[in-house]
Amino acid sequence: MNFNTLFSRIITQIAQPIEYLLFALAVIYFVWGVMTFIRNADSPDKRAEGFNHIIWGLIGLFIMVSAVGIINIITGTL
Repeated sequence: MNFNTLFSRIITQIAQPIEYLLFALAVIYFVWGVMTFIRNADSPDKRAEGFNHIIWGLIGLFIMVSAVGIINIITGTL
């Protein structure tokens, strides 16, 4: 087994499932923030809490998309 085969197996069997899980968690966190924001539209404190969840969910999504892009660049060059 050479390095390229080992590296591609590590990426496909370990890194990608972790990426998908973290991406799903970021989406769920974002949707939870939207639901909290809409459900508590009359309470400024709860609305601010929902807004914070939305922002952190978007940050998480951005990080995950960036990580997938970086991994694709690394895999393409090796």
